[in-house]
Amino acid sequence: MHTKKITLLFIVLIISGIIAGYLLKTKKNESAEQAAGEISPFFGAIRNVISSTGTVLPKNRLEIKPPVNGRIERILVKEGDTIKTGQILAWMSSTERAALLDAARGKGEETLKYWQETYKPIPLPAPIDGEVIVATTQPGQTVTASDAVVVLSDRLIVRAQVDETDIGKITPTMKAIITIDAYPDIKINASVEHIYYESETVNNVTIYKVDLLPEETPLFFRSGMNANIDFIEVNKDNVLLIPLEAITQDKGEHYVLVRQGNNKEPSRALVKLGISDDKNAEVVSGITAGDRIILKTKKYTLPQAASTGSNPFLPSRRR
Repeated sequence: MHTKKITLLFIVLIISGIIAGYLLKTKKNESAEQAAGEISPFFGAIRNVISSTGTVLPKNRLEIKPPVNGRIERILVKEGDTIKTGQILAWMSSTERAALLDAARGKGEETLKYWQETYKPIPLPAPIDGEVIVATTQPGQTVTASDAVVVLSDRLIVRAQVDETDIGKITPTMKAIITIDAYPDIKINASVEHIYYESETVNNVTIYKVDLLPEETPLFFRSGMNANIDFIEVNKDNVLLIPLEAITQDKGEHYVLVRQGNNKEPSRALVKLGISDDKNAEVVSGITAGDRIILKTKKYTLPQAASTGSNPFLPSRRR
């Protein structure tokens, strides 16, 4: 009889240990999964943006072509040069002048000089103010009336591709921020200059082109660079903000947990929200800057490895 009592007591102790271990593990997991912190709403700036991609392009790309077939005698500019309207970019000879000079060159320096003065070369002037973006033609090269000797651009812009679902939100003079892929840390302020009316299909998606004019053109701008554009739809300064992780949603309403005074248990407060970005949301009503908001974040623990010290992420080997 005494032996049975000891056995029964031993079983009870084992069961109690198992239950206690389970409860401790559950409590530990719960505390690991969810940790609470407190913050106060804060005042700051927030903006609602429409994101798209684009390319740096010349606003006006102008090819300077010769009026007749002939030969280039001199190129007076190089790529990157800033030029003014009427500035001579190159001199050329017509096919007839080139042949005449070649024949005169064989008769001596005086004959050559005579025909050079008598038969003047043809100038290629710049029709606009701008920048030389292509100047690869070399002196002595034969050209036709369809060849571009020099290519000019008045200034560089960014042409964005906007999805058809967003194009209705883009307006003329709307502000935007441009980021070049090659220089991701530099933000370039710009504004919408032109919205195209004709659509294009890119990868089975209907898009509309939008031209943006930078407030200042960076020196590193080059035609063909890839860009990311954030059109600023709404921009608000000095508004009350809370982090998105503090907000819960129930039946279409938004709530936050607020701790009142020294109360241990927080209460749920209904809030009305305005615009939001990827981190914060604007609070229109429901709480003030003096309230304490509960933040709940998930913390995940790695699965426990077996007692043999095996890696829990590797498939088990059958024995």
